Amino acid sequence: MAKQRKKGLILWQPMMMRMVYALIPLMLASIYFFGWRSLLVCAIVTAAGFLTEYIFCLSYKQPVSSAVFVTALLFGLSLPPTLPLWMAVVGVVFGVTFGKMVFGGFGRNVFNPALVGRAFIYVAFPNHMNSYWFDPFRGFPAGLVRFKSALDAVTQATPMSVMKEGGSVPLQDLFFGSTGGCLGETCALLIILGGLYIIWKKSADYRFVVSGLAGFLLLQLIVFTAGAENALHPLHALFSGSFLFGLFFFITEPVSGSQTNEGKWIYGFFYGALVVVIRSFSVWREATMFAVLLANVFAPIMDFAVRERKKKRKAASK
Repeated sequence: MAKQRKKGLILWQPMMMRMVYALIPLMLASIYFFGWRSLLVCAIVTAAGFLTEYIFCLSYKQPVSSAVFVTALLFGLSLPPTLPLWMAVVGVVFGVTFGKMVFGGFGRNVFNPALVGRAFIYVAFPNHMNSYWFDPFRGFPAGLVRFKSALDAVTQATPMSVMKEGGSVPLQDLFFGSTGGCLGETCALLIILGGLYIIWKKSADYRFVVSGLAGFLLLQLIVFTAGAENALHPLHALFSGSFLFGLFFFITEPVSGSQTNEGKWIYGFFYGALVVVIRSFSVWREATMFAVLLANVFAPIMDFAVRERKKKRKAASK
């Protein structure tokens, strides 16, 4: 395993940097679909996140972890294209502060910092986080020659909203990203490729992903087959919304998730099943943020139960 190394103010962690590399194609895709403003959003939240952690690290007398770049990019790519920049800054500062640094910094956080920040602005600014959605640019050069989406492109709904209200969205649009949604969550193809890359490089544990996918597809199939109101076909449900983004990049976060191998299987399955339950039976059209944060809450309990079971088995075998 590659060693961490301090260079200047930053502790460079190979695992975290591979996560950044996997997110870069999603950031580039966000420019193509939504214009160059998306790059500005990512740059500003990265600078704000780094500065926030740096201020805390001065008192902690420790270097800034390169994990802050992962937090900032995940946060930025989970935002709507038109969110005001100052709201994005508020969110990432809150996430780094109360999702990570108040616990003592990297390796001590209980919750995923990016989603702590997103949850805060989701509650504080609900209209901007839920109501202003834009169709992506289509046809080359798309957003590569534009700064942001035009006002007349407003659609007021994400694919998840459209399908839950009885509409339809072509599967190929969901797969290739030609839909409205958050900056980095629309292109299932790039999310899957990036996710497979971090699993291959061992920056993410496959147990989270396999069990999360199994939990999601199994429960979604049950709900769909049972004829639950507004239940989506499993394939459409899989490629719409932010489930895949959460599956590869949020629940695989090595600190806030389960630490034991058995716990990782339970944790992933819990996340996948919870997304289906929240999507299908609550007022929230999207569920990834809530599902991940709830899974973070139960991760220590899962690991405790696994360890206690091992102790009992060991004692019984003597």
